Amino acid sequence: MKKNYILFFLATLTFFSFQNMNAQNKVINSALQQNIEGLSIYPNPVNSQNPIINIISGQSLIKTIEIFDVLGKHVFSTVLMGKELNISNLRRGIYILKITENKISISRKLVVK
Repeated sequence: MKKNYILFFLATLTFFSFQNMNAQNKVINSALQQNIEGLSIYPNPVNSQNPIINIISGQSLIKTIEIFDVLGKHVFSTVLMGKELNISNLRRGIYILKITENKISISRKLVVK
């Protein structure tokens, strides 16, 4: 009788271990797929005398750009069809760029000097 309980316990433990590993693999795979291929943002830091930054990706699709200050306040948003973004309306400081392309969003830090 004890052997049956032990076998049942081991089978249950094995089943839940595999389920947990599958769930972790799905989370890891979805995190890996959340990159915009070939994304490049330059110059960074950018100075206020030349307030143009280039945002380039491998697919060169239309991008939605949102800019937040370090406190999380939304300060600017636009739709970018080319690669150049004019940020002359931003003051000196550190900002978070949220770039969305093809339903994939990614955040990057931007420094304005």
